[in-house]
Amino acid sequence: MSDFWILLTGSMVAACCAILGVFLVLRRMSLVGDAISHSVLPGIAIAFLMSGTRDSAFMLIGAAVLGLVTVFLIQLFHQSGVQSDASIGIVFTALFAVGVILISLNARQVDLDLDCVLYGEIAYTHWNTITVLGIDYVPKAVWMLGFTLVLIVLVIGLFYKQFKLCAFDPALAAAVGIPVALFHYLLMGMVSMATVSSFESVGAILVVGLLIIPPSTAYLLTEKLGTMIWLSIVIGVASTFIGYYAAVMLDASIAGCMVSAALALFILAFLFSPSQGIVSRYVSRRRAALRHTAS
Repeated sequence: MSDFWILLTGSMVAACCAILGVFLVLRRMSLVGDAISHSVLPGIAIAFLMSGTRDSAFMLIGAAVLGLVTVFLIQLFHQSGVQSDASIGIVFTALFAVGVILISLNARQVDLDLDCVLYGEIAYTHWNTITVLGIDYVPKAVWMLGFTLVLIVLVIGLFYKQFKLCAFDPALAAAVGIPVALFHYLLMGMVSMATVSSFESVGAILVVGLLIIPPSTAYLLTEKLGTMIWLSIVIGVASTFIGYYAAVMLDASIAGCMVSAALALFILAFLFSPSQGIVSRYVSRRRAALRHTAS
């Protein structure tokens, strides 16, 4: 039964990240997930200092708030003339440093379990259950990720055309009356929520891999947004299953193997994609040269 919950949790994380990651890749903002995963540390520290407990609910709330603050600061600096990548780097390194200082000054003797927050341990997911609607055997991570996934699907489904136009042509979107800034913060808020929801399962840092690699793989395979989203989800879920069974065979980190599996699928697409793969383009050029020589 533990295998089922591990695979379900990993698949839900992969699906959340795949849907949002497509829009991040298209908008060239892939590293926002990395920024959020690092900059939430002050939120975790502040939540502990205010509550006096390591209860994960308080820490997740603190992390979520700092995730939104991170997005706001990145956008503020970018609109003020700072380059997008520089804005991301400044915000997440500064906030991460603030979190380290807060912990070193106020919680030196307390184990805040940062390894769990940053790296996660999906193998223990099925042990941490909560009672919801009278059901007491479902892991907390499944409830949280399920709610996050439903919310993401609803928001993207309701405003698909707006998100699509904002991703491909923000200027045109603004010209036709779409509130581009609102949809930007809505997307970033969902990224923050997905990152925070995955803390206790896959871990914040490894979420970055699932946010970037499956969508990038899908980007190599198709030019249609709808198809890209579905491919990204399939690749993310496939990475979860392949990575899990590889981890069982190798007795290695489950989350690490999942991201490694995603990387292997990306390399295959990078080499053999029908339109953009290195091998495919070489074969096409070779055939064209042979036809030219024969004529």
